[in-house]
Amino acid sequence: MNSELYTLSAEDEIIQRWKKNPVLVPRVHSVTLHICPGRSGEILQKASMILQELTNQKPVIHKAKRTIRNFGIRKGEPIAVSVTVRGKKALEVLDRIVEAVGRKIKAKSFDEFGNFSFGIKEHIDIPGIKYKAEIGVFGMDVNVSLERIGYRVKRRRIKRNHVPRRHLLSKEEAIVFAKNYLNLEIIEEEG
Repeated sequence: MNSELYTLSAEDEIIQRWKKNPVLVPRVHSVTLHICPGRSGEILQKASMILQELTNQKPVIHKAKRTIRNFGIRKGEPIAVSVTVRGKKALEVLDRIVEAVGRKIKAKSFDEFGNFSFGIKEHIDIPGIKYKAEIGVFGMDVNVSLERIGYRVKRRRIKRNHVPRRHLLSKEEAIVFAKNYLNLEIIEEEG
């Protein structure tokens, strides 16, 4: 018998390791939605209303860190809004949002620590969101943070410590999680 026929792919090895030790299975820590119209005033309020409608949470307003004359931005001027969703609500919001991109994400959207980001050109592509002429159309960035059980060690106040390298998520593990648990199609780019 040829032993090459029975070698497991990297994806199968990861899934078998997760079955042996369920603590290693990643989970969605948070989903952050970000809209940056680049100007303050009414347009920022409209972007804020979109995020509030989508997540039922009050968005946070971000101010410019420096003045950029070419774009007409002054330091301290409110220019963006974002909202972070965690827990079960994060999974629900993420499930709705990935429909806007056809449940397809590029492999280069994943970073080395298992997080991934993608953009939506028009918020009206999200199921359940209808076009309103008084609001208009906005694009948004979506950042998904994945982690394993035990990552709380690096965030807690008392006895804070670092997470060992062997427990950190890799890009390959995040891609396997996205394929098998979030039902996303990962597009490999050639070139």
